[in-house]
Amino acid sequence: MKVEVIQAWSHRFERIALELDDGASVGDALAASGFDTGEAAGVAVFGANVDAGAKLHDGDRVELLRPLLADPKEARRKRAEGFVRRKPA
Repeated sequence: MKVEVIQAWSHRFERIALELDDGASVGDALAASGFDTGEAAGVAVFGANVDAGAKLHDGDRVELLRPLLADPKEARRKRAEGFVRRKPA
């Protein structure tokens, strides 16, 4: 079966296409990719979180998830502070 493993950063990404045996798991794909998974915050298949034991299907895309750089709620709060509200006339 053919699968793809991707790891992405802010301005670049690496992608590798693999041919694996039927019944291969996410862990098998990660091992075959050669990517350093030490800093990954998690793993997903087409955006859905999975663990290393999840079985893959032909055409799946395995994604190495990077850790969040900022708390999303805090980032929204800071953006909102930058807006000035107009008083209705």
